[in-house]
Amino acid sequence: MPTPLTIIANIEAKADQIELVKTELLKLIEPTRLEEGCIQYDLHQDNNNPALFTFVENWASHELLQKHLNSPHLKMYVQTTEGAVASFTLNEITKIA
Repeated sequence: MPTPLTIIANIEAKADQIELVKTELLKLIEPTRLEEGCIQYDLHQDNNNPALFTFVENWASHELLQKHLNSPHLKMYVQTTEGAVASFTLNEITKIA
């Protein structure tokens, strides 16, 4: 069985847009967890910086992750939060121990 692809996605909302970004990120949970290949899709909010959100994700393959990145609900999130996000980083990581 192939090793799942692990993703860490960090989203930092602009200070005056935290609630909007949080609401829209929460809307991604249910449809994403139903996607083929989604093993884990958990959203976290930083305890010291409420503008910082982190998704910890595991996908069955890179191809299925790409399918998620092109999904209608993710495209809607991007459109709805345009101008509300200060920064976004997506890291693909590999468990080594």
